[in-house]
Amino acid sequence: MRHPTRTRTRWPLAAALALAAGLLLGPPPGAAAADPVRVMPLGDSITGSPGCWRAVLWNRLQDEGHTAVDFVGTLGPQGCGVDYDGDNEGHGGYLVTNVAAQNMLPGWLDATHPDVVLMHFGTNDVWSGVPPQRILDAYTTLVAQMRADNPGMVVLVARLIPMNPPSCGECAARVEALNALIPGWAADVGTAGSPVVAVDQWTGFDTAADTYDGVHPNAAGDRKIADRWYPALVPHLDAGA
Repeated sequence: MRHPTRTRTRWPLAAALALAAGLLLGPPPGAAAADPVRVMPLGDSITGSPGCWRAVLWNRLQDEGHTAVDFVGTLGPQGCGVDYDGDNEGHGGYLVTNVAAQNMLPGWLDATHPDVVLMHFGTNDVWSGVPPQRILDAYTTLVAQMRADNPGMVVLVARLIPMNPPSCGECAARVEALNALIPGWAADVGTAGSPVVAVDQWTGFDTAADTYDGVHPNAAGDRKIADRWYPALVPHLDAGA
């Protein structure tokens, strides 16, 4: 019995090479784009209420091409007069020692699951005369809670901006005393897998020119704060956290 003649399809060489390249180099079918890096601004009224340095930072990131970023938090934006991703954990009036002692952070983390935390926290503790070591102990508790949520957490911790309110003559010196300890603390608790980095928000910040009340930043202060966070944050965005 004669078998039917089989017709061979002859692929042009260029088409064959293109197909092979697509199979070898192309993304798998249905592959999704990488998730944005989730960044939690954490602190008190310096970070929230309204904490417009976040708006300045967000828009600089967008303008300079760092668009795969998602600011996260259980609180929403508080204005600032520009469009930005305003989610945050800036709780006005809160003490970091109370947040640690009352176990508040795990719930916020569970709702948001950040990759990076920007933490400027402790102003109210300083104002209340809480000793620096107690503040650092609270920081250590928060970092442990962050790592329980995400073992690879990146924690950027501010040396606090200065404060000099009329009602607290000792506050300026207290902030300076705490700030002197933060870099050493960060070096001690940081790991290769979960770095803790001290970011100097204190040097060059002038309470007379950069705040409206000796404590809270004005527009000039917001710009300075954002400009200090930016170079500390960008490498972790580029690395995908």
